[in-house]
Amino acid sequence: MSYLALARKYRPRRFEDVMGQDHVVRALSHALAGDRLHPAILLTGTRGVGKTTLARIIAKCLNCETGVSAQPCGRCSACQEVDQGRFVDLLEIDAASNTGVDDVRQVIENAQYAPVRGRYKVYLIDEVHMLSKSAFNALLKTLEEPPTHVKFILATTDPQKLLATVLSRCLQFSLKRLPVAVIREQLAKVLEAESVSFEPGALIEIARAADGSMRDALSLLDQAIAFCGGQTLRRAVVEDMLGTAGRRLLFEILAALADRDAQALLACIQRLETQAPDYAALLNELAGALQRLAVLQLLPDAQTEDDDVELVALKSRFAPEDLQLYYQIAVHGRRDLPWAPAPRLGFEMTLLRMFAFQPDGADGAPAADSGAVRAAEPRAGTPGATAAARLPEDASWPERVEAMALEGLTRQLARHCAWLGRDGTLVRLGLDPKARHLLVEGRRAALEAALAVQLGMPIRLQIDIAEAEAAVESPAQLAQRRERERQQEAEAAILADPVVRALREQFGAQVRAGSIHPLDG
Repeated sequence: MSYLALARKYRPRRFEDVMGQDHVVRALSHALAGDRLHPAILLTGTRGVGKTTLARIIAKCLNCETGVSAQPCGRCSACQEVDQGRFVDLLEIDAASNTGVDDVRQVIENAQYAPVRGRYKVYLIDEVHMLSKSAFNALLKTLEEPPTHVKFILATTDPQKLLATVLSRCLQFSLKRLPVAVIREQLAKVLEAESVSFEPGALIEIARAADGSMRDALSLLDQAIAFCGGQTLRRAVVEDMLGTAGRRLLFEILAALADRDAQALLACIQRLETQAPDYAALLNELAGALQRLAVLQLLPDAQTEDDDVELVALKSRFAPEDLQLYYQIAVHGRRDLPWAPAPRLGFEMTLLRMFAFQPDGADGAPAADSGAVRAAEPRAGTPGATAAARLPEDASWPERVEAMALEGLTRQLARHCAWLGRDGTLVRLGLDPKARHLLVEGRRAALEAALAVQLGMPIRLQIDIAEAEAAVESPAQLAQRRERERQQEAEAAILADPVVRALREQFGAQVRAGSIHPLDG
């Protein structure tokens, strides 16, 4: 007897066996329980999430010899024939190879005849978006008013290509990509049923590689079993099979970046070169790891058993702003990879950028907030070198803002505040009411820390929202006022120019609005 692929052997036969699609199963079960299933169903979702499987289960529910219900017996001849793919009243049509109006016309003509074996004639049209426009138009009337003994089940991976007239005639169900945890759990059940031992990490690697598709996961599992020769599925072997062996080195690369260890980073790069990995996939993995670290920092409760222990251990070794910067560098590096002289060089340059562009003044310790400033002494000659410099007591607030090494929204918060006064260790600022959305505790604390460094003493910062916009003049408002004044001066200078004045007086010329801009500097 020929070998049956795992994807076919473990295809769900009942609604209870379908994993990760509870919202669809619940709705279909309720409809089938009272024989109230809509005559035209549209199942959408990426490959391998269960569209065809659900269609076959629906066909069994409609034609089971025990009656229409959401729980077919699975033992009668109708149920068994559906499972074996030879039920005469379940007609599976591949729209990719039957795209024309003549193919659809044949379907319409045959739909008029009563079922041969079952209660309902079920048409499953797979990849329905491949039908031509004329074929769709020919099908519309039958979809809207099919014979009472006919049910249409349309399946597609690309619902955006369907005509609105088709969508309006169908009851649509969107199937979700399956999470890694769901796929891993199913793979474990399959291996136990097949009496194959495994390492949990091996299943996580396969589940990740499946990218949300249970069918792909089972196909990869078939390949992994063959690759391991029927022995224990080990993570290292599966990584070699998938070409993701370099992923384990990513954790060492991240550790080297966290420690600012150039020698360790170089050693990782050299080891990667000997493995000849897929550098594009590796950059994707690197960006994903950085994103996951950012999530774990912000939401510690989001940690799951599928998170690598090595990755979780790194979350406290990065400052939040470093993770944001590294993520952007990784994404840009992935975008630029096709233009690199070689993929390896593009990957290495991305790592070097991460190492070179760490925020100034970093001492390796993570900050408490994404807008926080490191307390370490900044390096001389850098933009943040004046962050710790003591300014004169009478320094203006705009001067103090420019001297502080603030970034992002924390800097914007400071620029929209005005100095209200200082009473001992209490510093009071007034915030422009239009910028009240910038005031969150993390940014206030970051600004307080930076100002304490600048003043050379611990302070308590209080930020009050001004009652009216004119009540304070923040650095941002001051900059806007100066820009308006420069604009007015530029316009006045142009209008006073003798040549411009002569052109206006003699020829009725006009200066086009918005065409005058002050010179920078």
